[in-house]
Amino acid sequence: MHDDVAVPFAQGTARFLKLSDARNLEAWQRAFQGKCKDHRYYELIEGTLANDFEYRYVALEDAVGTVRAIQPILFVRQNLVEGVRGAFRRIVDLIRKKFPRFLTMRVLMVGCAAGAGELDAINSENEKWIAEALGATLRDYARANNASLVVFKDFLAGYRPTMAVLCRNGYTRVPSMPMTRLPMPFQNFDDYLQTLGYVSRKSLRRKFRKTERDAKISMEVINDASPIVDQIYPLYLQVHERSPMKFEHLTKEFFLRIVQAMPEQVRFFIWRIDQKIVAFSLCLVSGDTLYDECLGLDYEVALDLHLYFYTMRDLIRWAIEQKLRCYVSGPLNYDPKLHLGHELAPLDLYVMHTRVWLNPIFSFALKYLEPTRHDPVLKKFPNAAELSA
Repeated sequence: MHDDVAVPFAQGTARFLKLSDARNLEAWQRAFQGKCKDHRYYELIEGTLANDFEYRYVALEDAVGTVRAIQPILFVRQNLVEGVRGAFRRIVDLIRKKFPRFLTMRVLMVGCAAGAGELDAINSENEKWIAEALGATLRDYARANNASLVVFKDFLAGYRPTMAVLCRNGYTRVPSMPMTRLPMPFQNFDDYLQTLGYVSRKSLRRKFRKTERDAKISMEVINDASPIVDQIYPLYLQVHERSPMKFEHLTKEFFLRIVQAMPEQVRFFIWRIDQKIVAFSLCLVSGDTLYDECLGLDYEVALDLHLYFYTMRDLIRWAIEQKLRCYVSGPLNYDPKLHLGHELAPLDLYVMHTRVWLNPIFSFALKYLEPTRHDPVLKKFPNAAELSA
């Protein structure tokens, strides 16, 4: 791995640093200012995630040596058929019994290891400058570090005008598994229920009645989960292991340290039955939005008690009471979110093969490897066309 490397581009220089060096720059203390996940979150995930990620930070200097942005990147060995199902996946799994690294590649990723990608920019002009700088420098740095792909990971659709410069320079944009969004112009939870279809509304009320008949569940909202981390972490693992797609793996240390890193934003929602924790949700509050980051469930009771729906009801109710205007949930579990009135919040991948002659072939193959084409529920959302717009 090459550290403290300087790569010139037309409008300045990109310097590739470790976190210890990035922290010494004044620009790092204001990196991602105003975003839900600022520089403190990136420090947290580097220090606590269990994955074999290799983290670096690109300090982008303009022609006079001013650092205009610091962009986190990471190296990871990525499974290219993550999320692919059916006969093709079964064939790949058979081949991997003999060749374990078949259709895996070392990848340089731009963005956040545990969240959506953002650019460290305060306005659209700076966004375009950052995208041009990264597009001009990352291929060479990736090749020097034996990475076959450069991937801008899970960037919000709002970045598409900015990222068009990448597509004009060899990158291919494909949809990633989207988040979902629920706008909340509601006075209360019953007001929200009235916006759902009759069948969904009736089904939800039936589930809530059954849950409340079968168990007495209490909820509390706390900032610091350290006293209960040994109880909630196994619930996170239960949900994580059931997920068909896994990228990051949060550790117990992550849950302990997040309140120290971002105390004003962190909310842990805890649900108990007879003092036993049966569910929790880790959320971040940013502006007028509640971001649902992580869910843990006790599957001994979760399915019978419809805890997924019960916990989401309580989160939406709490957010409305706090006068928040939007609830954002992470990827996957699309079927219940569809019936709960969510809309898709598209995320994009921008991908380039580092070998120029292979890039056109790989770009063609991406439309068969991209994950959203294998999820039939996504097509049912009213704004599904936005995934590839």
